[in-house]
Amino acid sequence: MTQNYFTINPGYQTVIGDFPKVGIRPVIDARENGVRESLEKQTMDMARSAAGLISASLRYGNGKPVECVIADSTIGRVAEAAACAEKFKKSGVGLTLTVTPCWCYGSETIDVDPEMPKAIWGFNGTERPGAVYLAAALAGHNMKGLPAFGIYGRDVQDVGDTNIPDDVREKILRFVKAGLAVAFMKGKSYLSMGSVSMGIAGSIVREDFFQEYLGMRNEYVDMSEFTRRLDRNIFDREEFEKALAWTKLYCREGKDYNEKPSSGERKNEEWKTVVKMALIARDLMVGNPKLRKLGFGEESLGHNAILSGFQGQRQWTDHMPNGDFLEAILCSSFDWNGIRPPYLVATENDAMNGVPMLFGYLLTNTAQMFSDIRTYWSPEAIKRVTGSAPEGLASNGIIHLINSGASALDFSGKQKKDGEACIKPFWEITSEDASECLKATQWSPANTGYFRGGGFSSQFTTQDVMPVTISRVNLVKGIGPVLQLAEGWTVGLPEKMNKILTDRTDPGWPTTWFAPRLTGKGPFTDVYSVMANWGANHSASSYGHIGADLISLASLLRIPVSMHNLTESQIFRPSSWNAFGMDKEVSDYRACTTYGPLYR
Repeated sequence: MTQNYFTINPGYQTVIGDFPKVGIRPVIDARENGVRESLEKQTMDMARSAAGLISASLRYGNGKPVECVIADSTIGRVAEAAACAEKFKKSGVGLTLTVTPCWCYGSETIDVDPEMPKAIWGFNGTERPGAVYLAAALAGHNMKGLPAFGIYGRDVQDVGDTNIPDDVREKILRFVKAGLAVAFMKGKSYLSMGSVSMGIAGSIVREDFFQEYLGMRNEYVDMSEFTRRLDRNIFDREEFEKALAWTKLYCREGKDYNEKPSSGERKNEEWKTVVKMALIARDLMVGNPKLRKLGFGEESLGHNAILSGFQGQRQWTDHMPNGDFLEAILCSSFDWNGIRPPYLVATENDAMNGVPMLFGYLLTNTAQMFSDIRTYWSPEAIKRVTGSAPEGLASNGIIHLINSGASALDFSGKQKKDGEACIKPFWEITSEDASECLKATQWSPANTGYFRGGGFSSQFTTQDVMPVTISRVNLVKGIGPVLQLAEGWTVGLPEKMNKILTDRTDPGWPTTWFAPRLTGKGPFTDVYSVMANWGANHSASSYGHIGADLISLASLLRIPVSMHNLTESQIFRPSSWNAFGMDKEVSDYRACTTYGPLYR
């Protein structure tokens, strides 16, 4: 096989359902015989400018530009608002952006769909009171309990100016990214493969959370379904042979750290099993039409799962090879079929860590990493153990992100853009990118103290500096779900230091050293405080500093944010949050409690 093998896979399986479109509502002063007529062009130009910005700046998970639908006419009275709503319903619109340069009749023209994410952009000009309409319309939304984002430029523009100021651009795109995530999740599934892993609370799948907050359904298969499909060869045998050959060629077997290494014969059988498990897990998530041709019509359908979790421990892993290979390879952006979007699988069926993986993926279109928040290493402890103090971004201490399962190989940091390490959406990944990620990864035979049934765990070390955001959703009795996040960077350590620290934990697992951005306050007083305030044993890592996007998304879902390291100016929530008090964090909790989940 050659490098050319790593090409975009156009035939990857995915969930059922079109991507949601963005509805643009051009709202206008209804007074005819001069006023309305004078505003028609400017209003429609605003709508077209907004649509152009969105389509040029944002892409769906398949790499295609986000589509916008503009109302057939400007909207001045309720009949036109109703006609617009009908068109949007038929066109697959999942969120709406209202634009206007002028005064309009608020109660007649606003979007009143209670489940539709919505925002209003009021033009900041002096000739017509676009800002006045924005304020009046938002007040109407607030009275009706229909939260909406308000967008208003800082600087006055001239009438007829079709440029979108940078501050307006930022808010429009932030709202649209969050709204698209909300709309796309609705109706999809979380697939629980197995049950609760080792008493991990996040592995207790809460249907009420998925249904009421995300609009998702829950699907369940017992781990015995994997056994049945393995025993009865319920997978595409041709694809299996292709996948096994690819795995032998590109997945280097690493050092066996077990006191009693397994025989080569047993390892060969385990490789066959874990490759089959990867095929089965993917087929369970999104189906596989080839299975119908093999006589397995029911199995060919899948569960329309945008997210899944694999229990593994212990009922499976005490007997069979672990799920590390299936989790790591499915969560990555490439496999034996080429380069494709990741399939999100949460280790240990920790659904509440899978959810922020889903959030991060929908906001960035890039692979995600599932990790233990394993160890805080203070500068003093590092110097005591290694003889050297950490420098640069690591100088204040680091958090060890490590887990044997769903660490996407993308997080090896070997993808490059302009010479810098990054993680790309699949349509930007090159053959060289995929090849380098695989070269940087070894697959160590599983630690049989943890995994008696064997298997293989990915092993890489993220050596390059990349901006990342770690996040987690926790369920708290009496509150419901809360989101926590921390922006920071991956950091590389000197080889000797890295080896000493890694060997103390597990050298056969993937390692990422995380340095959060500190604020000197609260949970971000120091690196120790970040770990001490983390609400669970796992975190999801996303490429880029996406904390502001996560906060906007959480507000749409009515999930308060319990911990973040953003400045107040970066926070963008619906305007009604301002009515719940001047403290933005307290008002967030009050607003989310008042409105309740989006789909209750």
